[in-house]
Amino acid sequence: MHISAVQTVLPDHRYAQVEITEAFSRLTDCDEELLRRFHAAAGVEGRNLALPLADYTKLDSFARANDIYLETALDLTEQAVKGALNKAGVRPERVDHLVLCSTTGIATPSLDARLAQRVGLRPDVKRVPVFGLGCAAGASGLSRLHDYLRGWPDHVAMLVCVELCSLTIQRDDTSIANLVASALFGDGAAAVVATGRGQGHEVVATRSRLYPDTEHLMGWEVGPHGFRIVLDPDLTTFVEQVLAGDIKAFLADYGLTPGQVATWVCHPGGPKIIETLGRTLDLPPKALDVTWRSLREHGNLSSVSVLHVLQETRGRPDAPAVLLALGPGFSAELLLLHW
Repeated sequence: MHISAVQTVLPDHRYAQVEITEAFSRLTDCDEELLRRFHAAAGVEGRNLALPLADYTKLDSFARANDIYLETALDLTEQAVKGALNKAGVRPERVDHLVLCSTTGIATPSLDARLAQRVGLRPDVKRVPVFGLGCAAGASGLSRLHDYLRGWPDHVAMLVCVELCSLTIQRDDTSIANLVASALFGDGAAAVVATGRGQGHEVVATRSRLYPDTEHLMGWEVGPHGFRIVLDPDLTTFVEQVLAGDIKAFLADYGLTPGQVATWVCHPGGPKIIETLGRTLDLPPKALDVTWRSLREHGNLSSVSVLHVLQETRGRPDAPAVLLALGPGFSAELLLLHW
């Protein structure tokens, strides 16, 4: 598979982290000093949000939040798809396969059905809507495009990810997990155009890793007000224990070591996760600069983030690269690329 184009689109409503902190403190019953401390430690300077800050007071039900999710997600994904197709020089009717990933809202008919009509895809386009992969979905979606294009190398496939994390705000949740989420997550969409034969970054191999008995580490609890975040404090420790070994084993199967990887395209899960990844793999100081910058400028965009990092990364030509993301399950998605 060759990645022909990546296009990230962010909502127009952009705020400094301090502005978001102030607004969130007025919306919730969280301890104000604790909230400020978590927001300051997140490594995020600003985020783009689905709504103007003043409008979050109107999210008085899951139904209302989901209605806004549907409207906003369609607008953002339309822009992302058109931008990616334009970059790749591909007309909409040439797209054969569409995978759409999102974990911050629900819709039936699914978003991809509505999006396909908006952007002019063929009526016989093959559609796969995916819910529940969370932050791993950007990487997992690329892997599934790779699987498809191995069987249909003359086809064009697209991946679309959209996450509107801010719409899942829980005003009555004073847990540490909710404080962390309120400090980290932003909103956005991204689209990828891929072909079996063509120009662009080549996907050489992929690997999925699902860790048994780790469902408690990350996910949603669904309640009267929608999606309540689950983030276990042991998550970073678990990542430190298992991830480096799995990455090294994946690379070893292709005769590589982490030291031979020229480019790292990593999901910006949060400061502790990024630091753990760099330390356990003994990466050079600047190896994760784009990941750190994405976190600083936009926060964690869930499934969209790793695609944003991919778009912003300028790798070394004719050299191996690794793309990775972590998500609920608990799970890891790894791709070996040739830049």
